[in-house]
Amino acid sequence: MESRELRNRRLARAGVESAQQVLVDRYHLASHAEGFELLRDVSQRFNVKLHTLADLVVRIAGPDADAAQWFPRRPHMSAPVLPGLGVTAEERTSHGAVLQAALRRVLHITETDMGNVQLAEHRMLRLEKHTGLNRQFTDFFAFVQDATTACAQAARRRQQVTVKDVASADIFDDDSREAILQTGSRAAHSLPLTSRAGRVIGLISSHHAHPLSGFSQPQLTALASTGAAVGDWLHWHRRTVVLDALEHLHSTARVAR
Repeated sequence: MESRELRNRRLARAGVESAQQVLVDRYHLASHAEGFELLRDVSQRFNVKLHTLADLVVRIAGPDADAAQWFPRRPHMSAPVLPGLGVTAEERTSHGAVLQAALRRVLHITETDMGNVQLAEHRMLRLEKHTGLNRQFTDFFAFVQDATTACAQAARRRQQVTVKDVASADIFDDDSREAILQTGSRAAHSLPLTSRAGRVIGLISSHHAHPLSGFSQPQLTALASTGAAVGDWLHWHRRTVVLDALEHLHSTARVAR
């Protein structure tokens, strides 16, 4: 049986390897290593996660190899406002800073100090940030592909999901339940991060040391507002910063041919 560590390594590599193959085929690169170097260099130059870049290389229809631009006539938009997150003007374009601020905001609203951020990529949820959770938890939930978790249910339903008591909730399978309980969480709440078109781009989940009776309507409203704002920002980031990175990748690969 495949270990959790090997599984995580395999899933972490899968998207990048798929993107390497796309680049080799499109630009007639000499090797997969050349494709990886191209992805890595662009990732570092634009401060975009390698796996995010790879995900869009695979998912977005590519240009002809000799096309002058990948995204001609693409409009450039300013970063959306993020009310309540407390990000500075400089941080408004930083993926890491915005996700950290979003996690902090959700934990403040839900009155806990345990939580995590996941992003939807390659038809699964990938753990991006966390606080207050141990290694066993983060290894287990590094990649979520099935529906036996609150976060997966929230993504599927496109709505907030509260698990009042992890120990008795039938939403989890036995392994997921144990991974949550052993980290000290007895309740959880998952908030979808949605674009204006309703697409779930990620999730923020809070974890609680004691069973919950639920959240007040003002709390749920504040969470929904945060989920919409952060989802809108993530959509902007992928349609602006990440597409800038892809455009640079295309122009670099064209010159190298």
